[in-house]
Amino acid sequence: MIREEDINGRILYQDDAHKFIWLGADPENKKGVVQTNQFLIIDRGRGILLDPGGIHLFARVVSVASRYINIDNIDTIIFSHQDPDVSSGIALWLGATKARVYIPSLWIRFLPHFGIVDENRIKGIEEEESTLKLGSGAELVFIPTHFLHSAGHYSLYDSGSKTLFSSDIGAAVFERDQYLFVEDFDEHLTIMEPFHKRYMTANIVCRKWVEYVSRFDIDLIAPQHGALFNGETVKRFLQWFETLECGIDNLDQIYSK
Repeated sequence: MIREEDINGRILYQDDAHKFIWLGADPENKKGVVQTNQFLIIDRGRGILLDPGGIHLFARVVSVASRYINIDNIDTIIFSHQDPDVSSGIALWLGATKARVYIPSLWIRFLPHFGIVDENRIKGIEEEESTLKLGSGAELVFIPTHFLHSAGHYSLYDSGSKTLFSSDIGAAVFERDQYLFVEDFDEHLTIMEPFHKRYMTANIVCRKWVEYVSRFDIDLIAPQHGALFNGETVKRFLQWFETLECGIDNLDQIYSK
């Protein structure tokens, strides 16, 4: 269960130079509105936001993030893909910070629809180095996640906290009470599997992604929706996702109705 104090976020990893922070549950999340997770990395006083969310969440995310860092010290914002629940607040974040914004290059030309006129601070992920080196020695590694579900999509591995920010991979749609960590994997499947079967493109892509991320030492998988995987559930999730039949694998079922 989400604790009341978790509305103000929780530090998931911390050492002398590096933190990985979940920015809390939205107490006003309404039924029918997709729940989202926002994350903040602080490395030697430098702030990096991951998928800070839509317009309606901007004030809450600023408020919670400000408990951990001065907003002026957020110098990097990373958007994993183009969905409005991920990036529709981008114009507000560009106005509130001096941050450089990373987003898959495929989606840059769509940003004017979010009110972006000046693209000088926008960086296409494919046009930059695949790794961002941080002051602590930690690295942020962009991981291609195309077609899972977006044609231009990236996960991010934080070597400092050994966290894989998986964006929509691992997402679940809460039907009742929200919880932060997956404890009963089989029960969690009931709210995770339908999303993946519909939104992920095909098993061949799932297998490629699992093969790619398995080279990293992962303690935590943090998706953009739903609960987080740690301990034994990290392994269970990767094993499940690697064998998942989804998307076009199920075309015969779709067109037989």
